Amino acid sequence: MKRQRTVLAGLAAAATLLLGVACSSSSATSTKGGKCTPPKTPQITLAAYSNPYEAYGKLTSAFASDWKTDHGQSLIFSMSFGGSTTQATNIVNGFKADVYASSTATDVELVQKAGLITHDWKTDPDGSVVATSVVGFMVRSGNPKGIHDWSDLTQPGLEILTPDPAQSGGARWNIVAAYGAALRGKVSGYTADNPADAQRLLQGIFTNVKVLDKSANDSFKNFESGNGDVAITYENQALAGIAAGSKDQFVIPPSTVAIQTPAVVVDKDAQEHCISDIADAFVKYLHTPGAQEVFAKVGYQRPIDLTEAKKGDGDQYPAISDLFSTDDIGGWDTLASDTVFGPDGAFTKAFAASHG
Repeated sequence: MKRQRTVLAGLAAAATLLLGVACSSSSATSTKGGKCTPPKTPQITLAAYSNPYEAYGKLTSAFASDWKTDHGQSLIFSMSFGGSTTQATNIVNGFKADVYASSTATDVELVQKAGLITHDWKTDPDGSVVATSVVGFMVRSGNPKGIHDWSDLTQPGLEILTPDPAQSGGARWNIVAAYGAALRGKVSGYTADNPADAQRLLQGIFTNVKVLDKSANDSFKNFESGNGDVAITYENQALAGIAAGSKDQFVIPPSTVAIQTPAVVVDKDAQEHCISDIADAFVKYLHTPGAQEVFAKVGYQRPIDLTEAKKGDGDQYPAISDLFSTDDIGGWDTLASDTVFGPDGAFTKAFAASHG
């Protein structure tokens, strides 16, 4: 898939990408009294997970143009893209991001627990969710391996690509999608409300996982370069690849999870840069109809509302039989610390058994 902007996988990776929405910048100056001097040409740093770089390129450009019209002030957006957890870790370790566009709520909580996000972001509009996608399977043209459901991923000899859950939020969505589908009794051969059976499904899948890339985008690129039989991936990533010329095809299983991705202001950094008002305005803008249209047309995202997301549009976005949220299977906090990714969680045990 052709990349139109440089993707930065981590803080140490390379120089920051500057979008040319203004020609210069100046730094805010802090004072001992805790006040700061607003910069003449503000620079807003956005750290984002790897998939939506095209959408955020359009969104930042449109916002900067509107801000210039309304306020007479030029803005510079600096953007970094990488694995969601890697980005959260970078922010905690000192990367000064004013806005964090995360793949998962748990990665936002990493930044919050470090004291950098001080407001209650879960009560912001739409719970801070700005875009929705779903987990599915990118398969070779004609689907030669007959991949239609989660159980098909356990067939002997299959080669699966999925990112590393230690670095990628997308990887954790993939795992939760399979776990939730089994737990809800929507996967043939696996009993509903049976965590041991859901673990058995994950073990069967990860026995076939040969590569764990550092981000969802890297995993998709690896598949598109000819490696593997199937990539577990986001719908929006798959559709962007197909639009760019991929001959592979995307399959949505009957039961899958709604990928709900939040974007939040990193309060401490935005305050330090004296641009809190701009960062707040940008995040609010992401919920507007105009921004949502960009997410849909450029980012290939479904509506935030899950009822609408499930219905699809009958064409590019097919209806989904069982589209569930993480709240339907215990919520991210429980999934992350206990049932799936905890020390005795289904994935922790399944991965150890499949790669022991």
